Parts: sequence; C-alpha cells; structure tokens
Amino acid sequence: MSGYAHALTDSWTMTRRELAHWARQPGQVLVALVFPVMLLLMFGYLIGGGRGVRGDYVDYLVPGMLALTMAFGLEGTMLAVTRDLDKGVIDRFRSLPMADGAVLVGRSAADMLQSAAALALMTGTALALGWRPHGSPGAYAGAAGLLLLFRFAMLWIGIHLALVAGKPEMVQAVQILVWPVGFLSNAFAAPDSMPDWLATVVGWNPLSRTATAVRHLLGGPGGEPGHLWAAVAWPLALLAVFFPLAVRRFARPRH
Repeated sequence: MSGYAHALTDSWTMTRRELAHWARQPGQVLVALVFPVMLLLMFGYLIGGGRGVRGDYVDYLVPGMLALTMAFGLEGTMLAVTRDLDKGVIDRFRSLPMADGAVLVGRSAADMLQSAAALALMTGTALALGWRPHGSPGAYAGAAGLLLLFRFAMLWIGIHLALVAGKPEMVQAVQILVWPVGFLSNAFAAPDSMPDWLATVVGWNPLSRTATAVRHLLGGPGGEPGHLWAAVAWPLALLAVFFPLAVRRFARPRH
C-alpha cells in the first residue's frame, strides 16, 4: 500500500504543477472551454441540420456535442507533454525518486478537471437555450460518467501520440488524427441518412457509441439501450492498450 500511496502523492504533486500552469495561462483554458459552446450554437441554431433525426434536433444534438467535446481539445495536453520533453523537464523528472508515470497521471488529472468544467459549461449553456434532459438525475450522472470515461481514454491516446511525436511542432500534424473520430460520427446526423458503408464506419466509431448511450440515458431521439455496454467497453479497451504504451514510452530515455 505504501507504493500506491507514494504514486498517488507524486501524481497529485504533478497535478498541482499543471494547475499552476493554468493560473499563468488562463486564456488557453478559457478558449478550450468556450470552443465547444461555439460549436453547439453554430450547429444547433445557425447552420441547423439533423438529417435522418426523428424528434427534436436539439435533443439529438446536445448529447452528441457533449461526446464531441470529450474527443476534442487534446492538443493542450499534447503540447504540454511535448514541451516538457523538448525542454528536458521530463528527463529531470526521470532522475527523481518518483513513481513511474506520475507526471502523465498528473497531466491527465488536470485535463479531466478541465473536461468536467467543459461538460458543466456545455450542459448549462444547453439548459439556458431551452434543452431539457428527460432522464432522472441518476441517468444524467451515468451519462456524465460515460462521457468522462470516453475523455479519459481519448486523453491517453493523445498522451501516447505526444510522446511519439516528441516535439511541439509535430503535435499539429498528429492531432489531425482526432478530427475523423469527431466528424465521422453520429454527433450531428443519424446514420440512417448516410450511405451504407459510411453508416457502418459511423456505427463502429467509439464516439458514436458513447453519444448513442448518452441519448438513451437522457431520453433523447436516437438513443439505444444496447449501446450502453459498448460505451463502457470501447474506452476500457482503448485504455488497456494506450495507458501502458504511454507509461512505457515515458519511461524510455530519449536518445
């Protein structure tokens, strides 16, 4: 147990380090929080849409946008990791008697705090615009849990890719890989309105599984109870692959 306590203490120290960076760069945090709100307003009230959606489009869109918010915004974490690598900060951390991966866990914990704030801001904005969830408070808590689990999995994919990229200037090229996950999904339109091959791709997208499960829990159109298990299994499978890969990559000295 002392080993676990040591790892938790180190991780909390690294989390506080990231939060201190936020205090010095509040603009970056603000942009990350406001960008998803702008997308919600644009797709819900400016562009419109909802191809193939049966029912109120806003009820369909809001859960999709909540899931999309959890997929986007990884570049802040990726840039922080690559900057520490590029400046040799991580090499100095490796020389300290610190638990393996505590730096990465601290970075991910700070990101999850920001993600929870983004989730609350998006929900508050949607409520102010007239959206109302039709599920119980327990169902909304379950939906929030699924969304944050999906974010945690996407975060460790981003951390691994940042460690592979190694330099801040490479992050822009790598983060482009996130965009197909976001837009080849059912966040904005129902798969029934798409060609068969595209509907198949969209259906297998982990973001689509999470969005569909959240729609079910919140009583929105397009929700299916059968997607609940997939909304849990997909992130856990991704974590099982990318969490150890990231920790192993972090522990490997740079040459």
